[in-house]
Amino acid sequence: MSEQNNNNPELGRFVDVNGVRTNLHDQGQGEPLMLIHGSGPGVTAWANWRLVMPALAQRRRVIAPDMLGFGYTERPADNHYNLERWLDHAIGVLDTLDIEQTDLVGNSYGGAIALALAIRYPHRIRRLVLMGSVGVPFELTPGLDAAWGYEPSLGAMKQLLDIFAYDRSLVTDELAQLRYEASIRPGFHESFAAMFPAPRQRWIDALASKEADIRAIEQEVLVIHGREDEVIPLDTSLTLAQWIPNAQLHVFGHCGHWTQIEHSARFIRLVDDFLAEADAA
Repeated sequence: MSEQNNNNPELGRFVDVNGVRTNLHDQGQGEPLMLIHGSGPGVTAWANWRLVMPALAQRRRVIAPDMLGFGYTERPADNHYNLERWLDHAIGVLDTLDIEQTDLVGNSYGGAIALALAIRYPHRIRRLVLMGSVGVPFELTPGLDAAWGYEPSLGAMKQLLDIFAYDRSLVTDELAQLRYEASIRPGFHESFAAMFPAPRQRWIDALASKEADIRAIEQEVLVIHGREDEVIPLDTSLTLAQWIPNAQLHVFGHCGHWTQIEHSARFIRLVDDFLAEADAA
């Protein structure tokens, strides 16, 4: 089942993924590349990836779903979320689209999902990009606590955007208004509030993969982080780069948690070059 909707740029098309009505963007042709967004309030795949999807889709097929409980994808009736459910939904997207193997980019929370997918389904993942990624143990930061503990108000959204971005010129009143309105759409905050209730350290731990499993990853992995990230500490990416045998690490200076927004052109070139190596092999 699929349904096209062009009135709202955040809506791609709807497909049935194991009974879950799932909103996803499907652009371009060629080798598949799946993008898994982060967990900010009101987030959608389009909001997360809008600046990089068109360029990446020039050379490959880009798949960017709203993950279970986020955006315009259907919420489960029990409003209960965990790593297993998110993994089942992600692999279900690939199965529904008949994609046997894909490259994968995971942002923040999405990095934890991407990492676990590569561990659980190694034959389904060709190359892996982890960006400001969760997935290893670290101490809850005030920035992540604020993001996961967000209660809707325009003021709270402005404060949160200040935490996310190093470049304060990106944090306009218009953006804050848009993201605030996104966070209060029907059902959005109810599901978000159910995902990471306090105490929140347990959710970092629940999204982490085992060190031995991470060290056993055989794929080529590109690890990306913003040096001034106040949400996910740079140390998480240093750990990933040390544990993953075939990892390379790129740290963006003058960059917060929004690598793909604050340095979008450089991010596109970096990811394109990394994936092109596999295309040529």
